[in-house]
Amino acid sequence: MTRLKTLTLCVFSLLAQAWLFSGPARAEEMSFRVVGVNGENCGARCPQMIAAQGEIAEGTPDAFVSFVRENVGSGNLHGILLLDSPGGKVVASMEFGQALRRLGMAVVVARPAAQAGDAMALVSGRCYSACVYALMGGKRRVIPPESRVGIHRMFNYSTSFDFSEGLVRERNYDDGGMRDMLARYASNMGVSPELVNLAERTSPDQLYMLSGKDIARWRLGSRKL
Repeated sequence: MTRLKTLTLCVFSLLAQAWLFSGPARAEEMSFRVVGVNGENCGARCPQMIAAQGEIAEGTPDAFVSFVRENVGSGNLHGILLLDSPGGKVVASMEFGQALRRLGMAVVVARPAAQAGDAMALVSGRCYSACVYALMGGKRRVIPPESRVGIHRMFNYSTSFDFSEGLVRERNYDDGGMRDMLARYASNMGVSPELVNLAERTSPDQLYMLSGKDIARWRLGSRKL
């Protein structure tokens, strides 16, 4: 992967248990594509970035690494990932974040939007639930004021059979071990572990939306690249 370049344009195994932050609705699994930013007279030199959109699944980290291998060296690909996700699997999100850090990539919470003349602009993105752990992996992390980052307590589901009730689906919560792992991971990525503690104090049925002050206080990112 090429080293991070400054854009001068107007845009800027861990645990076997599959913990997840479940979003309000099931989303499509995360996919990746290369997008370009067309500047005046830049031609083949127009910067390109990777756009990642969708839910982070168990196979997402490997799919991302494979995508990078297939596309590195082609065009004018910069070390920047545009991230837009409702959440997904916590362990997979950490692995995704570790891959981003190994590649030295910057992460911008945003998504591409086509405009007239095939130009590409960035619009607001979201990074909810487990997505925040992928975001932590960015060598630089950018959360524009229009974009949104939200956290809440992690959980997973188990299904059992009861003779009187039939199949019973139960929500399970972490006993503290996963939280400690996430706190160490956050610290290693340069983010305050207090962000993890806040997430674990937040109801799993709602999102705590991080303010600009929160983002700065817990060193999650900056407003500009």
